[in-house]
Amino acid sequence: MANHLSSNKAVPQEDETAWKQIVVQYQKPSRWRALWQITDTIGPYALIWYLMYLCLAISWWLVLPLAVLAGMFLVRVFIIFHDCGHGSYFKSRRANDVVGFITGLLTCTPFYQWRWDHAIHHATSGHLDKRGTGDLWTLTVQEYLESSRWRRFAYRLARNPIVLFVIAPLVVLVFKQRLPSRGANKRERLSVYWMNLAILGMATGLSLVFGVLPYLLIQLIILAVAGSIGFWLFYVQHQFEGVYWERGGRWDYANAALKGSSFYKLPKIMQWFSGNIGYHHIHHLSARIPNYNLERCHKAHLVFQQVKPLTLFASLRTLTLRLWDEKRKKLISFRHLKKLNSQQRSRQSHR
Repeated sequence: MANHLSSNKAVPQEDETAWKQIVVQYQKPSRWRALWQITDTIGPYALIWYLMYLCLAISWWLVLPLAVLAGMFLVRVFIIFHDCGHGSYFKSRRANDVVGFITGLLTCTPFYQWRWDHAIHHATSGHLDKRGTGDLWTLTVQEYLESSRWRRFAYRLARNPIVLFVIAPLVVLVFKQRLPSRGANKRERLSVYWMNLAILGMATGLSLVFGVLPYLLIQLIILAVAGSIGFWLFYVQHQFEGVYWERGGRWDYANAALKGSSFYKLPKIMQWFSGNIGYHHIHHLSARIPNYNLERCHKAHLVFQQVKPLTLFASLRTLTLRLWDEKRKKLISFRHLKKLNSQQRSRQSHR
């Protein structure tokens, strides 16, 4: 199930020149595309909240599916926030900042701090020597074998699907993002404090309308759904068979984008809710391309289309991948590691 270009081949120089010329054409934001996307995303999201308010007087069984649907729309809201963080959504920096703050409020994410963290992710994605900021905790086989029993337990726990896609999203959205990141400068820290005040104001207002407990329950369901989907998308974008990781001078930006970021081919409705972020190889080539241009850019040149898609069904198999094997240049499962250790002990016993 090799999903990308061969991991031991670099992007040809002529292809690298071609993609650099092509992506420039799709980096130009469209005010009307952006405004329409805001309308068809935040508009329905607000309408669902109104319908939930009406349904509260009838039955919670009507509210719950609406809350799940709102969570799916919130994923799309986050993609708008994400593009504003890259400065790609509008031509105007001020427009990106304003819409970024509003969508950050809806997703409970401080705009400037997230932008800072995410920029580090883009600059270090696929670089084994620069892990630790804006990425998923990933150990190499050697690092895992040399870890203490407690660290191994913590790593296994962190990579458990229930923890990774159910518990962790809520912990991050509700608690972690209420605190400034270590090393953040004054603007990033202030963005956290201002966002916390804005969230408090929003929660107070909606609690007066819905009631405190109904509002908190609805908001928790929405965040849980959106967070789980968002964490899954981020996971599968950089944790798949054939993914690219390198150290030091061997790391290359184009290869990290085209081979270290997946082309996640989703059904059209899921592609819509996820704001085209499945074209993640294009996004990592140029974060200046707004989400509404990603698909068109992907279809513009053969080098992009040579990146084999990861389908929804095939992506489920990535759940077994846990450790990076530097010798074999691939992600492996704990079961595979156990098998390798057994084979090594067997060889040693026959010497």
